[in-house]
Amino acid sequence: MAGVVTQPALFKPLAAGALVAVIAPAGPAASATVAQVPALYARYGLRCRLLPSCHARHASHDFLAGDDALRVADLHAAFADPEVAAIHCLRGGYGCARLLPHIDRALLTANPKPLIGYSDVTALHALLFGLGQISLHAPMPASDLLHADAGPDADALFALLRNGLRAGAVLAPTPQPTPLPRVPGVARGRLAGGNLSVLASLIGTPFMPDLHGTLLFIEDIGEDPYRVDRLLGQFEQAGLLDGVRGFVLGSFSEEADPSAVLAERLGARGLPLLPGWPAGHGRPNRPLPIGAACTLDAGAGTLTVEQNLTINRPRD
Repeated sequence: MAGVVTQPALFKPLAAGALVAVIAPAGPAASATVAQVPALYARYGLRCRLLPSCHARHASHDFLAGDDALRVADLHAAFADPEVAAIHCLRGGYGCARLLPHIDRALLTANPKPLIGYSDVTALHALLFGLGQISLHAPMPASDLLHADAGPDADALFALLRNGLRAGAVLAPTPQPTPLPRVPGVARGRLAGGNLSVLASLIGTPFMPDLHGTLLFIEDIGEDPYRVDRLLGQFEQAGLLDGVRGFVLGSFSEEADPSAVLAERLGARGLPLLPGWPAGHGRPNRPLPIGAACTLDAGAGTLTVEQNLTINRPRD
């Protein structure tokens, strides 16, 4: 039957001294790295609280920052705490998808606040997208922000947090060089997506976002062109691209450039397509508001944030 999706309210600016909860929903970080995190927030006039998962490591799975129960408990605690203004994931790696069946969606719905991260955190972005919330695809402390060359990315992220996300904001960062040509055009929709491989792993699960009426953002790392082709082929054959209104492509960090595959699979669809967006597993990595209503002008290279958006779904 026909229905609508209504765009949620945009998130408010973080006040000076606001508290950011740092959680590790995926992989662990070295203790020496974790010790440097509070100073990062202090430089931008914010406080942080490192939740227990930031100091944990799974007893038998060394790719996880503690067991699933600990990691999901930290996620719940961060959303439930009224003092916490935003939630920042320590790093990616792997592990967020393991949490999805155990997350209290009613708790997250009742306590909306920006969750920040990328890569494996795409699984959490997908969940929040389905709940009608806005989250930030953006760099993380242990993965990016403590590196010496991360200053411009950190400045961009914390400026967005301190200024809030306002209707009418125009996102127009300098595009990265790419042989993939733009497909000019204008399209409106909620911004969806993140890491292509993580999104593909959600196909067939209850946590795969509904891409009808969206602007789809994708990026990836370490996937050769034939793997990118296989992933996009899976999306096509599952019918998940049929309702997409436009594409924003971030970095694809591989030795072999997958631009020819992206052109065939996405560019040939004739929809607005903007490649070279500076987000993903590289520098620069600028924040993107997943779940926000946006207007994509692929020719101009811009995303304009809107206050409200209603999408009419086709009848079943």
